[in-house]
Amino acid sequence: MPVEALQNLPKAQPRQFVPETCDLGDWAQLEPLFRQLQEEAAKLKNPKQLERWVLKASELGAALYQEEAKRYINMTCQTDDKDAEQSYLQFVEQIEPKMKPEWQKLDQLFLASPFREKLPQKRWMVYERDVRKDVELFREENVALQTEESKLGQKYQKTMGAMTVTFQEKEQTLQQMGRYLEEPDRALREKAWRLVSERRLRDKEAIDGIYDELIALRGKIAANAGFASYRDYAFRAKGRFDYGPEACEDFHKAVEEVVVPVARRLQQRRRKLMGLRKLRPWDLGVDPRNRPPLKPFADVPTLVDKTHEIFRRIDPALGQDFDLLRGNKLLELDSRKGKAPGGYQHSLEEARMPFIFMNAVGLQRDVETLLHEGGHAFHSIATRDEPLLAYRHAPIEFCEVASMSMELLGGPHLEVFYSEEDAKRARRVHLEGIVGLLPWVATIDAFQHWVYTHPGHTPGQRREFWVTLMDRFGGTEDWTGLEEARANLWQRQLHLFLHPFYYIEYGIAQLGALQVWLKSKKDVAKAVANYRKGLSLGRSRPLPDLFRAAGIKFDFSAKTVKPLVNAIRKELKAAEDV
Repeated sequence: MPVEALQNLPKAQPRQFVPETCDLGDWAQLEPLFRQLQEEAAKLKNPKQLERWVLKASELGAALYQEEAKRYINMTCQTDDKDAEQSYLQFVEQIEPKMKPEWQKLDQLFLASPFREKLPQKRWMVYERDVRKDVELFREENVALQTEESKLGQKYQKTMGAMTVTFQEKEQTLQQMGRYLEEPDRALREKAWRLVSERRLRDKEAIDGIYDELIALRGKIAANAGFASYRDYAFRAKGRFDYGPEACEDFHKAVEEVVVPVARRLQQRRRKLMGLRKLRPWDLGVDPRNRPPLKPFADVPTLVDKTHEIFRRIDPALGQDFDLLRGNKLLELDSRKGKAPGGYQHSLEEARMPFIFMNAVGLQRDVETLLHEGGHAFHSIATRDEPLLAYRHAPIEFCEVASMSMELLGGPHLEVFYSEEDAKRARRVHLEGIVGLLPWVATIDAFQHWVYTHPGHTPGQRREFWVTLMDRFGGTEDWTGLEEARANLWQRQLHLFLHPFYYIEYGIAQLGALQVWLKSKKDVAKAVANYRKGLSLGRSRPLPDLFRAAGIKFDFSAKTVKPLVNAIRKELKAAEDV
């Protein structure tokens, strides 16, 4: 069934250009709108008319991107619904390939306009830079390849969404099985872990096949655009004007030298507290003092109500923003069979409202996930008044500052869910999780660098390289007898399949979020005000300027990593008895 709230979404602004009756899934009705814009470009007489022309195109883009978002949301909410699947694929196969060349023509017309150079440079610099990049990269022959890429991504999601196991006499999703890894009963944890691992490995060859197809497709896309590797193409396509592969490699080294030793010491502490000779993979999520799992909520309505209270405590305006999602039923949070894995926030461009999707099963990480996606939602809401569609979306590196900062800013208010003792425990789990996240980010990013600069590699060679990364960035847990599972762990990371090279952003942003957190310890009101100021800029300024507006530095070298990790160590040392 389609998500009910998506059926009759209100528009933030009435349409001025796109007819209200336009069927956004019918190219015969869309094509004349592109033609009209192209014809109007030749009749523009001054910079003001050029601005209005761009806003007309922006309105059309918002209508189309919302239509695609609605179909994507419906498909991920029920991957086994054939109607939802076909609706999404129809847009991907029949609309996207036809509109991409039309957007390219509009971009070319903008760059060719004699009035472009007379636009206010501070306002239009980022937009022009991005348009120029898109024009330079566009190749007609890549349109069909990118359509196939989207279809393969949907195939991966369908494969993963169909994975269930029978445990304790009931069918459960792999997300639901995560709760058992926090149970004190070690034998139960091992049984649950092995069952999930075996289920994933049953489809390892199919997933390898999907990834091989994606790598080949992406290699062709890059070659068609004149790039030596897909890595070089991806960095350009993502608009990484402020850093390159070398900076990412510096991040890898900084994590290896500064963060990995701390992560491994935390694991040794865990092993000693648990009284174990060796940690095993199923020992990493349980409380090391053998306390029962943190149970922040029993049902999704409670999760929503209590998370709302946290937002309200951080800043009453954030509580009001979250009410927009609640009131418009734009939250799809429970885990169930047939639902795609993971979580995301998707912007509905005409409504100018966010939609949050996740798989909550009653764990502390669900609280963190809703805080995280809530941060993305607040970013979306902060730019609602921005008329230019392109500026309502910040670079991902800063989008993730919005979400990760919210996880940390919410930490002092976890007593909403817990007793004081359990709230301290949850905060420790979160900080330890950050120490664990940074090496995982480095692992996934370094993996992609290798994958796309080693064309023609085999699945076996890919697994071998993955194992070297696990040795370099991984923990001290013992994988004896589980080597196959370890060598295929990368397959669970959906970003590799759906969003190539979108992962280093989590590392860059985590460092930014930690800076927001440290500033909030001195003056929370000022830190939150700067945070919101940064969000409100959307994409209208270069990436370093967005960080600066939020009161933080855009840097992810060891110089920045070390003091932030030391601050986490100090916080954890103060809570040594937790």
